Amino acid sequence: MTSENVHRLEIDGRQLILIGTAHVSHKSVDEVKEIIEAEKPDTVCVELCQSRYQSITDTDKWKNTDIVKVIKEGKAFLLLANLLLSSYQKKLANKFGIKPGQEMIQGITSAGEIGATLCLADRDIQTTMLRLWRSIGLWGKLKLFFQLMLSMVLDEEISEEELEKLKTQDMLSTVLDDLSRSFPLLKSILIDERDKYLAQKIKTAPGNKLVAVLGAGHIPGIKKELSGDHDLASLSRIKPASRVSKVVAWSIPLIIIAIIVLTFSVDRATGIEQILSWVLWNGSLGVLGAILALAHPLSILTAFVAAPISSLSPLLAAGWFAGLTEALIRKPSVKDFESLSEDIHTIRGFWRNKVTHILLVVIFANIGSSVGTIIGGADVISKFINIFFN
Repeated sequence: MTSENVHRLEIDGRQLILIGTAHVSHKSVDEVKEIIEAEKPDTVCVELCQSRYQSITDTDKWKNTDIVKVIKEGKAFLLLANLLLSSYQKKLANKFGIKPGQEMIQGITSAGEIGATLCLADRDIQTTMLRLWRSIGLWGKLKLFFQLMLSMVLDEEISEEELEKLKTQDMLSTVLDDLSRSFPLLKSILIDERDKYLAQKIKTAPGNKLVAVLGAGHIPGIKKELSGDHDLASLSRIKPASRVSKVVAWSIPLIIIAIIVLTFSVDRATGIEQILSWVLWNGSLGVLGAILALAHPLSILTAFVAAPISSLSPLLAAGWFAGLTEALIRKPSVKDFESLSEDIHTIRGFWRNKVTHILLVVIFANIGSSVGTIIGGADVISKFINIFFN
């Protein structure tokens, strides 16, 4: 079978057949099935990690999600970003009446039918997202979050013919160049690092004939990386927060507290004004965030109380407390988890579903509190300067 999406290589006497697919294309699914049945490889590699494989094979995955645990571990932003990415892919898939990742499911099915070994070749999705999260900073997180939210609102018409064109290398290069200009680290971590990981897993998979089912965007990079050796442990390592960032994170609240105490010792009235400014800016903007997320009144009150206190500790966040309150008052039901895959398709569904609604309360309350910290902190410093330098 000859196709521009199929790449045949020979490395160390072994046959490698790479199938470049579009994740929401009917033609990709048919191509995967036909090639595996015709070639009968020893091993079929798919662009899935263990957790993504389980999400495909375990239909009850979302029902077992502990939303309270997600909030306590500080992973609300991470989970919401994952859901937004899934929403964008699902929106494309719905245009063509196909499940996202159906070509990977077909690869798994066809491997079983011919008795081939199945190799899950991708890096764990949580590792990939955590490496990304630790690299882009607060502004990068917010920029990515709102860009993903915007992708849900915009409804660009994409024909399947245009989707097939995305399989050509030149078109893909253009897409990735645009992506790298907006988020350079996004391309490096989501594409380049995984190219190395996938290439190494494919190279070390058992058998003399291998078929690898891969997203078309990875084909050029994987073909390049197959010639080298890559350390999977290094590519899977999640860097801890740097010592400098920890020092800065603790220094800012300590400086704010010190400034207020020092001002209070010299001018009690101004010190009280500083405390009120800190409380009101943090609390009111935390409340504004919770209101925008349509939080319960008690969650809104929690955001107001928690914001001024949590802003003085890098270990706490106002959104966590507001989100936990929301989770206790509006506890998600099994139905919410069952309808999650459909609800994340629209903005209205995101706010209606109790699971994503809780995550939105966490995120928006945190964003409001963060802005309040900046404004409140600036006002505290301004009052300090007026007392001691004017």
